[in-house]
Amino acid sequence: MLSKYFKFKEKGTDIKTEIIAGITTFITMAYIIFVQPAILSQGGMDFGAVMVATCLSSAIATLIMGLYANYPIALAPGMGENFYFVFTVILGMGIAWQNVLGAVFISGILFIILSIWRVREKLVESVPSSLQAGIAGGIGLFITFIGMIQSGIVQKGGAILTIGNLFQKEVILSIIGLIIITTLMGWRIKGNILIGMIITAIIGIFMGIIKYEGIIGKVPSISPTFLKLDVVGAVKSGIFTVIFVFLFMDLFDTVGTAIGVGEAGGFIKNGKFPKVERVLLSDAIGTLVGAILGTSTVTSYIESASGISVGGRTGFTSVITAILFLLSIFFYPFVKMIGTGIQNVSGITLYPVTAPALIIVGSLIIPTIKKIKWDDPTESIPSFLSFVGIPFTYNIGEGIAFGFVSYFFLKLFTGRYKELNPVVIIVALAFILRFIFLKI
Repeated sequence: MLSKYFKFKEKGTDIKTEIIAGITTFITMAYIIFVQPAILSQGGMDFGAVMVATCLSSAIATLIMGLYANYPIALAPGMGENFYFVFTVILGMGIAWQNVLGAVFISGILFIILSIWRVREKLVESVPSSLQAGIAGGIGLFITFIGMIQSGIVQKGGAILTIGNLFQKEVILSIIGLIIITTLMGWRIKGNILIGMIITAIIGIFMGIIKYEGIIGKVPSISPTFLKLDVVGAVKSGIFTVIFVFLFMDLFDTVGTAIGVGEAGGFIKNGKFPKVERVLLSDAIGTLVGAILGTSTVTSYIESASGISVGGRTGFTSVITAILFLLSIFFYPFVKMIGTGIQNVSGITLYPVTAPALIIVGSLIIPTIKKIKWDDPTESIPSFLSFVGIPFTYNIGEGIAFGFVSYFFLKLFTGRYKELNPVVIIVALAFILRFIFLKI
């Protein structure tokens, strides 16, 4: 029955291979279970509830992808979107997390509409590839920057920043974690980030930094975040730019992942991706589910390619990954032990186990800047402004704005206005109006 439904023979696979692929995919992306609550809790959200919401939304979205789209693509709250959610919108703009969840929900509705109308891919294609690469690279740099701060390797001081106290035990543990993860990556070991965090946590226990609280325990209540989204509040707050940025980021994450995974698995033939609309719709539904449960934008993960690399070819791979995400909710004591911040003697909260993972995840995104057309100033300068603007302003939305606005003016002033398309013009003008009025 499974073979017939998932078409094992047609895809050249079998149940054993699919199970191994599902486990492999889970191991490579399970770090989000530890990182997501650590990040969102900094915005005032309940750590345990976010962890459960993360596991459940990942499981549900991945299961939909497997059963409906029949592709080995796993989903979870996106890295980048979660940073924008907390550091830019909640902490930077002072907007309540309930309203931000409402914004995520609205963006999810828009995702579904665009997916049904099949205009999602066309919108992505309308944004210059160089600008896409610059924005993605900037998000990577921003994630690494946060990781450096939360590890204690870099700290606020002097003019802006300075090197941290490298002899402080929490910072030493962060450095050890960074060395462990990079070494595992050098050996090309699957699940290097997850394994590295676990080893770092164990070392932290022996160093007396981390308190052992067990592995398996009672599932925490999801009630602190479940159905706490405030859609009306999001609209009344006028955070339309925030909604756009969530939409923008998920558009590129999903389509980029779909193309990458599609190429890796040989799903794209003659330039066509069969049933790609089901992939996009599954992703859009995942975002809605995440907002309802209480977590930031759920999106497709490029780590799915790890499962494909060991033979995963059907949605049954995703089903296995979804089951593992579901089982993860029983490991709350272990997740809390790894993801909870530790306050040092200076009163600063550090995250010596998860921070090294952030530094590494950022480094994995940075290579996208190779796609920037560096020999064309009208392409490279706007892309560069987005790349540096995101971490320098500590705001993903502002960095994206720098890129679109400068791209618009450079093409206009150099007489190459014919290279501008309606999407770029509309977005650039919207950001210009925002800078003028600062009300949306």
